[in-house]
Amino acid sequence: MTETERRAPRADAARNREQLLAVAARVFASPGGEPSMRAIAREAGVGIATLYRHFPTRESLVDAVYRDQVVRLTAGAHELLDLLPPAAAMRRWMDLFGDWVATKNGMLGTLLAMIESGEIAHARTRTELLAAITTILDAGRATGDLRDDVTAEDIAASLIGIFTVAPRPGHEAQAARLLNLLMDGLRPHPAR
Repeated sequence: MTETERRAPRADAARNREQLLAVAARVFASPGGEPSMRAIAREAGVGIATLYRHFPTRESLVDAVYRDQVVRLTAGAHELLDLLPPAAAMRRWMDLFGDWVATKNGMLGTLLAMIESGEIAHARTRTELLAAITTILDAGRATGDLRDDVTAEDIAASLIGIFTVAPRPGHEAQAARLLNLLMDGLRPHPAR
């Protein structure tokens, strides 16, 4: 067996890991506090040993879910721009951001402890998310879809405010209305 063959995960192991990440993200987004590792394994349809083989600690699972979602958000900006006009891409990205925020419900205690200890670099995440917003903003400015006097920081602060007063799950309709109002404010005003 070559060195590469020893390091490459088996297809079933890779599938299990992806399944665990997807289920953990969904379960963390559910109301009701931080779920147990056993509940996550059961929901994913794998044994607890399989979960611990991929994620030896709760912190390693939280870290993997957190990083996976940041990657999805940053890549999502480019993917959405490939499919939609910039204003529609921005609105759809806001929903992805809301999903990302909702995931923190069931891992907030662990996540805050990890940020406090320096295990997760909050500043790096912020930079990556602002870059994703800027990517869409720049595209929207170029097409005239989005105002040129709005910054990524303005949008991030607005999103945090919206999802603080209308957290998911439970307030999806109110969050959607507030996001639509925000989008109205991001569109250029007609010349008077």
